[in-house]
Amino acid sequence: VRVTQFLSYAIPGLPYGCVFALMAVGLVLTYQTSGVFNLAYGAQAYASALIFYVCVNAGWPSWAGFLAAVVVAAPLLGLAMDRFLYRFIRSAPVLVKLVSALGMLIAIPSALQLIFGSQERLAPPSLWLPPDSVYFHVAGDAINGTELSTVIVTLAVVLLASLMSHFTQIGLRMRAMAESPRMVQLAGINSERVGVAIWVLSSFLAGLAGVLLAPLFAELQALNFTDLLVAAIAAAALGSLTSLPLAFWGGIGLGVVQELLGGYLPSGSVLSSGLRPALPFAVLIVLLLALPGLRERWFHDDPLSACDPPPPPMAAAIGGHGLEELLRGGGWAVLAVFFVSCLTWVPGNWTFTLTQGLAYSIIFLSIVLLTGMSGQISLCQAAFAGIGAFTCAQLVSHFGISVFVGIVAGGAVAAVVGVVVAMPALRLGGLALALATLAFGLLADNVGFQFPWSGNGDSGVNIPRPQLGSLNFTSGKAFFVLAFVLLIACAAVVLAIRQGTTGRELAAMRGSELAAASIGTNLAKLKITVFAVAAALAGVGGALYGSLQGTVSPNDFNSFLSLVFMVVVVTTGVYTVQGAIQAGMAYVILYQVLDYLPSEWRNLFPILFGLGAVTYALHPEGVVEWQKRRVVEIVVGWRKHPEAVG
Repeated sequence: VRVTQFLSYAIPGLPYGCVFALMAVGLVLTYQTSGVFNLAYGAQAYASALIFYVCVNAGWPSWAGFLAAVVVAAPLLGLAMDRFLYRFIRSAPVLVKLVSALGMLIAIPSALQLIFGSQERLAPPSLWLPPDSVYFHVAGDAINGTELSTVIVTLAVVLLASLMSHFTQIGLRMRAMAESPRMVQLAGINSERVGVAIWVLSSFLAGLAGVLLAPLFAELQALNFTDLLVAAIAAAALGSLTSLPLAFWGGIGLGVVQELLGGYLPSGSVLSSGLRPALPFAVLIVLLLALPGLRERWFHDDPLSACDPPPPPMAAAIGGHGLEELLRGGGWAVLAVFFVSCLTWVPGNWTFTLTQGLAYSIIFLSIVLLTGMSGQISLCQAAFAGIGAFTCAQLVSHFGISVFVGIVAGGAVAAVVGVVVAMPALRLGGLALALATLAFGLLADNVGFQFPWSGNGDSGVNIPRPQLGSLNFTSGKAFFVLAFVLLIACAAVVLAIRQGTTGRELAAMRGSELAAASIGTNLAKLKITVFAVAAALAGVGGALYGSLQGTVSPNDFNSFLSLVFMVVVVTTGVYTVQGAIQAGMAYVILYQVLDYLPSEWRNLFPILFGLGAVTYALHPEGVVEWQKRRVVEIVVGWRKHPEAVG
């Protein structure tokens, strides 16, 4: 009976495992040959699934939709990403590769929804066998057409790919390319052509995985394919990013174990519904901490990256002390005009929007501190913001404390959790740290925030507006003043850190951890400190945002938002306090402006920031600072050579 029960839980996991395996193999292929860990792989899978859905619902036969979505569109999309983006950043630092891939992950689904519409797409069609037909039973579990076709198609594709890699010339060259691209070049083989073939194959696997995964869900949603990417990354890590067979069987195993958890854990519990999607990243954290070789593989940049030219100077540093003072004074003047305007003539709905921007700016300051100043890549800042918000809400509602105390307590609890998250950071770095922090965000989103004592799931929690004696901040303008003062205070903290000894140590660690350690810097203490302070800033910003909204739920701080936050800040400027404030304002203003347009045009919001993130490879200082520097260079050039103007 126990064996039968085990099989009844495990067998439904095989279709999911097959899809995970296809994605993992494609990730390993592209990473080995291009050095780019393609986090946009899930977006590629969604693109093929959406095109297949549109074609079939337009009356096309399934085979024609398959050709259009998987055989044509998927390779073309992957090839375009490689030719126009990834091949230019193969030797770039980890942050550049990561941000560019995140930009594609965010922009591609939104661009597709803008083209094809964002309406609900229920009951995605099956690639081959009809989903409502039961073909046989295993251990009392019915095997339908979707599950059967997923397993059969996966096995057939893997068999064909294996035969190709072992018995064809292009297959042998692809295997050699995976072992050593430089040796392939020395043998007189055009490595670029082989690389193109690998991108075509891996993109085909992504498209196939997307079409196979879609009918396993009731609705076609881009978020499902982000979960698919999560599992594929863990499966690729099981293969140490080198072994295709281990990556394939790792994907199969993850799919089976996920369904086993769903079967054996209490039905309807938070653990059952939340731990299953979070399992792959939990596995990934364990692997990153347990396998030194995997950590090293994901930690190091190009060994010649130190030979790259230094980053361009900031605008304020170009024109000398006088121009720097002028820019600083202009910034204070703009801030004063902004403050007075919001208290006088700005409409109430825009005051609310700009107050949201102030709260987001505080959260974004944590990214400036953590990534811009110290070089640590964190993809869980939305989770820290959620911890601050939910801590404040629970303390206010259950213990009757002041909202002001709740905001401070929210920041303190987030700082404590930040210390815990910083522990793996002592052994991880680069992409490994980014994925580990994303794992924490996913666990917080799917499990931690779902309990009644935390985020209370979909019902959410209430946070009232604060009141201090006779001062009442319930009105929009009064709350704006409070948010403005808190932002100035948090910005002052970050500036004090930058200008002090800790700031110099962070700059040294960002440049080279080994060099910083060699001059006596305590890296462990420094990492724990910067994670704690950054988490506290995010927690304060999250609590302030929750009080402004009145009611917040885990969806307000989901793991995908952490990716969006990172993209928004690096697009605008991740190295300065002004960059965080500009990012917060741009984030809410652009969204509010697009709200006046037809609903489908709101997809322009993630598209603009997603494509803007791609510019980070060329302008790591941020697009705002880049444009500011261009203006300053023109002014300085005119002052030096006025006769050249005109």
